[in-house]
Amino acid sequence: MEKKKMLKECMILFWIFMLGSVIGYLYEMLVVLVQKGYFESRQGLIYGPFTPVYGIGAVIYYFVLNKINVANKAKVFLITAVLGGTTEYICSFVQEKAFGTISWDYSYLKFNLHGRTSLLHCTYWGIAGILYVIYVDSFIERLKEKIAQKGLQIMTGILAIGMVWNIQISCLAAERQEERRNQIPPENDFDVWLDESYPDERLDRIFANKKEVDAEI
Repeated sequence: MEKKKMLKECMILFWIFMLGSVIGYLYEMLVVLVQKGYFESRQGLIYGPFTPVYGIGAVIYYFVLNKINVANKAKVFLITAVLGGTTEYICSFVQEKAFGTISWDYSYLKFNLHGRTSLLHCTYWGIAGILYVIYVDSFIERLKEKIAQKGLQIMTGILAIGMVWNIQISCLAAERQEERRNQIPPENDFDVWLDESYPDERLDRIFANKKEVDAEI
């Protein structure tokens, strides 16, 4: 019984991550369109309309907001503002240390923290937290009622396998790109395949807002 309960919870977390990643991607695309007047890729993974930092934030919201009184919107705002800003900071830090790049830099804003997050963006995360309580909570409740359906479980499993592969290949391609920047030649056939399948031109087009750290900081 515990194993079934754990599996159900994992599937729910997966869908929350997926929903947050897609909504985050659409939000980023809309912001670029409003600010710059054109569409620009805001993908965080090579394949699909996913920006994982928002998916991670949504999962963290799920864990924390389940433990507090969400009727108090001021409390929800403050907690999710801190959670979102912390998530944003950590994701930026990990990306820089792992791949030598950053996908956002808020150094130009007042009250920023090392350019990785800012008071303004924490405010956005707080607003997102309130919207989460109003709209996403009801979606999760409906999902819990349907998650036992065999068809949904099979679809979730297939999508989860695809997402794991997507994350893995995105990380490997980004890591190999950093090696190319450092003039490190391919060490094996897999590195050669990465160079041929995911050259700089392709990755730079997909991750249009990505910047090399040394060039920016």
